[in-house]
Amino acid sequence: MPKILKQTFTLFIFSIVLIICNSNQKKDAFQLKQGDLLFQNTGTGEVDTAIKDVTATSVSKNYSHVGMAMQKDGKWFVVEAIPKEGICQTPLKKFLNRNKNKFDKSQTTVARLDSYYQPYFSKAIAYGLERINTPYDEIFLWNDTSYYCSELVYKMFSTQNLPKDAIPFLTHPMTFNDSTGKPMPSWVTYYKTRNQPIPEGIEGTNPNLMASSTKITFVHDYEKD
Repeated sequence: MPKILKQTFTLFIFSIVLIICNSNQKKDAFQLKQGDLLFQNTGTGEVDTAIKDVTATSVSKNYSHVGMAMQKDGKWFVVEAIPKEGICQTPLKKFLNRNKNKFDKSQTTVARLDSYYQPYFSKAIAYGLERINTPYDEIFLWNDTSYYCSELVYKMFSTQNLPKDAIPFLTHPMTFNDSTGKPMPSWVTYYKTRNQPIPEGIEGTNPNLMASSTKITFVHDYEKD
């Protein structure tokens, strides 16, 4: 075979291999899905630190925030309840850029609910969107007209026609105490500045309790991208 043909053939084969590799990489790239839950370590702010102090678990990651993914007009958003803004529809890029580690990776992990809940996603998202601009519940009460992040996600499902034992998340009496049973100083200060009593024992939920649900599977960690 002439030298020029050999070079052309080699280049052709190399191009095919490159296309196949790129195709496989794209195929293996993580794809967000409607209704995915995005758990986030939102940093060292007053609320974030206080939440993690009383809800941390033995698992490798602990979270202070959670929201739900939704797609609209080909773009991805996160329906969430956050301090100062309340319930909002946040562009995914803005959500992921909110808090990054020292390697510039988003401290966000994605969990996917069991397929049983697929028919409930549209109403869950609609529940959140109908409450856009509703204030954030900085007192963490359950039966008022404002919402904190995990309360919103919980009620996205609990307000639907689901049997109570089929709701994918649990609630439990909230505590703001340390291991000795005394209120943590951070929470004492938090509620004192808001002129509110600490709602010890009030029913509620939190991102780490949600993350321990047997109805979800963690499918992606943006810190490992």
